[in-house]
Amino acid sequence: MKTLFIGGIKSGKSINAQDYILKNSVVRPTYLATTEFVDAGMKERIDAHVINRGDNFVTLEEPLKIYEAISANKNPVLVECVSMWINNMFYHEFSLEDMQKELENILELNQTIVFVLNDVGSGIIPDNKLSRDFIDASGKLSQLIASGCDEVYHTIAGISTRIK
Repeated sequence: MKTLFIGGIKSGKSINAQDYILKNSVVRPTYLATTEFVDAGMKERIDAHVINRGDNFVTLEEPLKIYEAISANKNPVLVECVSMWINNMFYHEFSLEDMQKELENILELNQTIVFVLNDVGSGIIPDNKLSRDFIDASGKLSQLIASGCDEVYHTIAGISTRIK
């Protein structure tokens, strides 16, 4: 079973995805944390996620090789979050094709995976190339993930609505 929770930043998608995987798992799920520590502000966000998930998950940190991390794990996996993984991949100069291949391989795995992804495509077109490239990649990859998922939830104001 593959599931996607997509929504704006601070929409509640992470909490709802955590609740979802905990309710639907018979074993302790793995929390695949993709965020690389960048600055004090990011550390605060990471710390809040650590507090939020408590001891309910086995935490695994992997900013780039998420296929390897997921495929080596037999428990249900919460990927938190795909947006930060895309950011990391761009930072380390991987191509959109590299990202697509990684996600295609993940979607072929026979295990429970819940993806969390920021919906960044509802705003204006940014004035710089890197931001445009990120938004374009995120949009294309969100379509790929959604097409390979059994369920997709859109989250607004803490409310996740099933759209697939």
